[in-house]
Amino acid sequence: MAARKIIIDTDPGQDDAVAILLALASPDEIEVLGITAVAGNVPLPLTARNARIVCELAGRPDIPVFAGCAAPLARPLVTAEHVHGKTGLDGPELPDPTMPLQDRHAVDFIVQTLRAEPAGTVTLCPLGPLTNLAQAFRNAPDIIERVQEIVLMGGAYFEVGNITPTAEFNIYVDPEAAAEIFSAGVPLTVMPLDVTHKALVTAARNRAFRELGTPVGRAVAEMTDFFERFDKEKYGSSGAPLHDPCVTAWLIRPDLFSGRHINVEIETGSALTLGMTVADWWRVTDRPANATFMGDIDADGFFALLTERLARL
Repeated sequence: MAARKIIIDTDPGQDDAVAILLALASPDEIEVLGITAVAGNVPLPLTARNARIVCELAGRPDIPVFAGCAAPLARPLVTAEHVHGKTGLDGPELPDPTMPLQDRHAVDFIVQTLRAEPAGTVTLCPLGPLTNLAQAFRNAPDIIERVQEIVLMGGAYFEVGNITPTAEFNIYVDPEAAAEIFSAGVPLTVMPLDVTHKALVTAARNRAFRELGTPVGRAVAEMTDFFERFDKEKYGSSGAPLHDPCVTAWLIRPDLFSGRHINVEIETGSALTLGMTVADWWRVTDRPANATFMGDIDADGFFALLTERLARL
């Protein structure tokens, strides 16, 4: 089977970095056409920088990286330096990138790629706020039916929220963009906090990364060392959740995940629940299903896959 063509849309972020590394370590299953940066965990200049740092860490300076939207569609930007540090990749000492940032805007790259590739052959993999994708769909509605699938990390239902009591960060930062993506009619697979909070980097799993003895293994271990301080205190868990690599892992091993095809709506009007992903998990409404909303993960299988693939870099 041919490798699946994807565009990674991202706001790195340590867990974004691991998701990118997993994709680049899996060329038999995944062909990364490009990486588009969006403002989210940190402002756009840093996310565009961090994406290139990760490509160089993986030995893939040939991957084109594009800078996209610097702010949400209709709101001021909210960032998460309190989790990811001032650079977004705090933890390891990584050199500044030498590979160039592409001249084209990320939104233009998304539009042009979807028009150039055969319809139904490109999957969009957003790991941050959905601003770039929504803007691309606004600019070029003809590309919507050409998307094979959107596989995203975002939202929550039973885990509720991690930036407000009712909202997950990626959706909260740009709820209007999320609402447009969830209503676009594209096949949608969602990795919410309900899944990612089960993908915990325990001490043993982190040690497995470090014992790879490679620059990638050490960097991933140091990244998770950094942000687990915040998450372990916040959640009282045995380790930090690796959110975004769930997207990449699903592309490689969908059997590691289980979920339901349900209706998911995005709250954009309430000050109290802004950005909430209202998931009809029990199918109690007659609203049509628009997303495959994951609910569980084989965490041991996930970390075995992740460790095995990172060892290739």
